[in-house]
Amino acid sequence: MTGSVAQGPFGPGSEEAPPGVLDRVPAVVVGLALIGLALLAYLLPGHHRFYDHFVWQALAFLDGRVQISWPVEAGPGTAGTAYFQDVLPVRGPNGEATGFALLPFPPLPAIVLLPFVAVWGVATDIRVVSVVLGAAAVGAGWWAIGRLAVDRRVRLATVVFFAFGTVFWYAAQLGTTWFFAHVVAVVGLFLAVGLALSADPGADDEVEGLPTPRSLASGIAAAARRPASLIDRRQLLAGVLFGLACTARLTIVFGAPFFVLVGGGGSWLRRSVSAGLGAAIPIGALLVYNLATTGHLFHPGYEYLYRLEANGYPTLGYHPAWGIEDARYLPQNLAILLFSTPSLLPAQIETALGSGDVACAVSGAVRSLFDPSCPIAVPRAIGMSLLLTSPAFLLGIPALIGARSRLVTGAFLAVVAIAIVNLLHFSQGWVQFGYRFSNDWVVFALPLVALGMARRGGVGRLAAVLVGASVVVNLWGVIWGNILGW
Repeated sequence: MTGSVAQGPFGPGSEEAPPGVLDRVPAVVVGLALIGLALLAYLLPGHHRFYDHFVWQALAFLDGRVQISWPVEAGPGTAGTAYFQDVLPVRGPNGEATGFALLPFPPLPAIVLLPFVAVWGVATDIRVVSVVLGAAAVGAGWWAIGRLAVDRRVRLATVVFFAFGTVFWYAAQLGTTWFFAHVVAVVGLFLAVGLALSADPGADDEVEGLPTPRSLASGIAAAARRPASLIDRRQLLAGVLFGLACTARLTIVFGAPFFVLVGGGGSWLRRSVSAGLGAAIPIGALLVYNLATTGHLFHPGYEYLYRLEANGYPTLGYHPAWGIEDARYLPQNLAILLFSTPSLLPAQIETALGSGDVACAVSGAVRSLFDPSCPIAVPRAIGMSLLLTSPAFLLGIPALIGARSRLVTGAFLAVVAIAIVNLLHFSQGWVQFGYRFSNDWVVFALPLVALGMARRGGVGRLAAVLVGASVVVNLWGVIWGNILGW
């Protein structure tokens, strides 16, 4: 069995490693410890920002409407007009303002906030909710990675990497509109992937070829005779959870190949039909929601905002003549993903309130690590290379070399499909630390990281260095993000 190779740090082919201290601790205790550590780490660095669109959307839902109040007057605990962007104003028949606007974002994050907004109203602190959900995602990750045939140390290293070595840390501790949507999506996606792995323990052992015309015809004929035989309940539920994640972050839908190849059902046809039907429930509801509220299946707010941003931020390389998803954006976006570096010894620094001169560029003062007036290096708001911010993703490469299992193939296809669609998008997540769109596919990448470590013999020196470096860089990024007020 592929999954039985390298079940510990003693190298490939070792049959059984003696239990260590970590193995004797109940898994639930380790998981709770990780959740507690994440709560502490996510809560401490940050402070409340004013980007809380989903609070206003939840408030509108509670008032029995979809349109949010807009523009919003500045006041205690509320967002001022200057901070309240990314909305589609609702105009009257003569183009006049109506006092309302529509959010283009899928509504699941606002639905999650409903019980909190019902109690605290517009004063709801979305950051605190994000921190709690972020810690819950770490717990869900511990459970999901535990469905793989890897040892406890590999499982722990993988989850530590996710929680503190990826930009999920930055997203969870920040909790503003766009980042909160990532956090909500990751929770649902971990549950979907974990459920699929639980129902399919042989996913990393079995190779499944493409369906032949004969097998396809046979499957369709069998389905026609007994339609219910195509439904696997666990895979159906995994599909529902996957679809829910998509109603927080739309691009996650391109991770569907994972559920074609991995999950309950025993065949690609049963897995696909079961997961597809499950996902169709929340995704179909989203399309109906869009149609009922805007008259379009796909929200027109995105196109409106694209034109607004493309003309409003010419220095970011946006092109109004291009599409919102356009292959011509691929080269510049790929350069951000792979090659964007911090600003070293900067003469200027970009904060939430604009840019300003760095004092030591003129005075010759000694630069320091976290001094905004005289820094050694500062993250770039447009984004930074994933290889710099989370180098432990490289640990997934050994899982891909020579591997043909359904799990590896499905995870790889999901990562690549989502990444390509994001790279075609005009914006790559500005303003941000690192590369926030990686949150869309990180859940699919983590099994590759875990299997890659296991196939190298466990958590060796290289894995420890890469995971440790990822944690240090993301701590640096979280601190700087809060210094700069991003």
